[in-house]
Amino acid sequence: MDDEINLDKLCAEYGYRFAEEVSRADDFNAKKAEVLITKALDVLQEQGLYAFALFCKSRLSKEKAGAEKIEALAKELLKRLNLINDGDFLDELLRDNGLLTRLDDLKFAIEVLEKSLIYAKFHAKAMKEVSEE
Repeated sequence: MDDEINLDKLCAEYGYRFAEEVSRADDFNAKKAEVLITKALDVLQEQGLYAFALFCKSRLSKEKAGAEKIEALAKELLKRLNLINDGDFLDELLRDNGLLTRLDDLKFAIEVLEKSLIYAKFHAKAMKEVSEE
């Protein structure tokens, strides 16, 4: 990981991308994006990173496209921070010496994803407010 990285700026960038890309997924809008992002954030905060990955994989048809965007961006963010490689998200978490086995990296990954999803939630809420005006 680059020692000079501004994590708040990175989280803001990904928060924006989560909100924008989920809201543009099939059959989604800003309101639906806010709801799905909030659900994903709740799972991450209450149950952890593995449950978050399972949540993204398990969404049914009406949330599937948005959940796939969330998973892809989460994977991209963690890869950018050199916390995972380019394999399947769940496989990267579970592999020998994977992210779930490295406690400090795991805590860091959860913090960064959590902050990004919080920014995404508020960005989607702002997008919803603008579209309702």
